[in-house]
Amino acid sequence: MSLTSDPPIDRATGPRPAAPADGHDTLTVVPLRHPWRWAAVAATAVVLAQFLHGLITNPGWEWDVFAEFFTAGTILKAVWVTLRLTFYGTVLGFALGIVLAFMRLSASPFLSAVAHAYIWAFRSIPLIVQLLFWFNLAYLYKELQFGVPFGPGFFSFDTMNLVGAMSAAVLGLALHQAAYAAEIVRGGVLAVDTGQSEAAAALGIPRHRQLRRIVLPQAMRSILPNAANEIISLFKGTSIVSVMAIGELFYQVQVVYGRNGRVVPLLMVATVWYILLTTVLSVLQHYVERHYAKGATR
Repeated sequence: MSLTSDPPIDRATGPRPAAPADGHDTLTVVPLRHPWRWAAVAATAVVLAQFLHGLITNPGWEWDVFAEFFTAGTILKAVWVTLRLTFYGTVLGFALGIVLAFMRLSASPFLSAVAHAYIWAFRSIPLIVQLLFWFNLAYLYKELQFGVPFGPGFFSFDTMNLVGAMSAAVLGLALHQAAYAAEIVRGGVLAVDTGQSEAAAALGIPRHRQLRRIVLPQAMRSILPNAANEIISLFKGTSIVSVMAIGELFYQVQVVYGRNGRVVPLLMVATVWYILLTTVLSVLQHYVERHYAKGATR
């Protein structure tokens, strides 16, 4: 018995050609068109072209003044102050945030409650209020004393000389950042499957090694995007310390245009510096994320 199907044979005319299995060979393929998409592209291109044309031809931008002050010594010094504030606020904030995150994850109700209260308080109070509070710390506490709790002190510090404008700014930024960093780290740790830690404990791996070699490398994939956003927000948020007369970028720009009256080009100086440095931070974020994504994504 043959399983092949031969074309039918007419005894008078011979074999007849087999009919096509379906009608796909006779269909006309019409490409899908997107007229509204192309209309949106054209409209967006026109708006961008008009914006760029205005940037180039509008004399109000005063690009000659922009070029004069973009790399001026006072501006570069202010950029350096901004970077220092961002670095210290990030390092101290995330160091304290990690401690707070694990306090919230602790089995101790007391430690968890203290960490929760800290996060609640510092996320509730506006940053500018915190900065002004630390700046005026000497009004409340003229000296800090170290010794036996509720007993005699061994040595003390004069807060007027201890907490200056720069120290108060770093302290305020770091403590404010720690509240948000704690929740970012806690969320990343909770995103790791608990079975990972249970399997490691079953193998007899010490607790600290579980955390360092198993939990944190996986948690970093969840932590990094949010942490990078917070660092960039802190970098731009350093402009708020201008209320304390600290010579960061925005404050220095205000000083310069207060003297020469060239408001728009000086604001563009600050804007371009913020864009450039934020771009550098975004590039670093990309490579750090790619490092921790090894083995998880192609």
